[in-house]
Amino acid sequence: MTSHRIDASLDTAADVFDADLSPVLRVDPGDTVTVRSLNAAGYTTRLPEPGAEVPTLIPSRRGHCLVGPIAVTGARPGQLLAVHFDALVPDDWGYTGSGGVDTVVNRALGLTETRGPLLWDIDVAGGTATNQLGLGVRTAPFLGVVGLPPASTGEHSTIPPRPVGGGNVDCRELVAGATLYLPVTVPDALLSVGDGHAAQGDGEVSGTAVECGMTTTMTLTLLDAAPVAGIHADTPAGRITFGFDADLNAATTTALDAMVHWIAGTFGTTRAEALAMASVAVSMRVTQVANRTWGVHALLPHDAILR
Repeated sequence: MTSHRIDASLDTAADVFDADLSPVLRVDPGDTVTVRSLNAAGYTTRLPEPGAEVPTLIPSRRGHCLVGPIAVTGARPGQLLAVHFDALVPDDWGYTGSGGVDTVVNRALGLTETRGPLLWDIDVAGGTATNQLGLGVRTAPFLGVVGLPPASTGEHSTIPPRPVGGGNVDCRELVAGATLYLPVTVPDALLSVGDGHAAQGDGEVSGTAVECGMTTTMTLTLLDAAPVAGIHADTPAGRITFGFDADLNAATTTALDAMVHWIAGTFGTTRAEALAMASVAVSMRVTQVANRTWGVHALLPHDAILR
């Protein structure tokens, strides 16, 4: 196994997914990669005040400022790429945007014309972040975007999460110690990562979290088989399955269906029995409402089913 490091630069960053992009790094399965990514906007310096604008690494800002793609030698469609997060260290500042944009949520709340930006000081060692209002939160760092390009040629937005390949999943449980399993979409996988979050609630309801730069150490491996189809994860909080769809009901049933399959396979039950167990042991959570596609995840805590 080899350790690699890659930092965000004009040579290593992109704001789209594209299977035709040349890899910025090639690794072997089992290798560890440390990635230094900027915040989602790609700001190159700290904001002087809440809601201010400063230069960005990629002027076009079509999507998230991501580092990649990273090629994993031998990866092929039909396999899964396992991304294990060994460590996630946020930068010492971050920002959160709110309102001022015509979205479904902002229209419902009457905030399309009103903004409420926050600027955060992040105490990395202390595990807290405090904003200009004097209000603080505990940090739990993770990456919002971890994904592979769609198989179809051309440029694809980084904003919506996708049922195959992942992307802007925005799941707050993908902290250090978690492993995210992504179905491989293209040869060599071509992984891109970024959109660091120092803290976020389920839903990411304003459209942003505590957006920050992040130094991520991750180990990449390949699997030929998995307990469930589609994107799933094993996290410190428990096992997770996902659903992504413009219809919240469809996203919910996709995540639940995969979890029912996982429970049935793990404990040797029928699907009906597994659904009954899910009803008493699984929490259905809205992962995010911000990315044009609803995200829902089903969470089964490790100790929820006793045997």
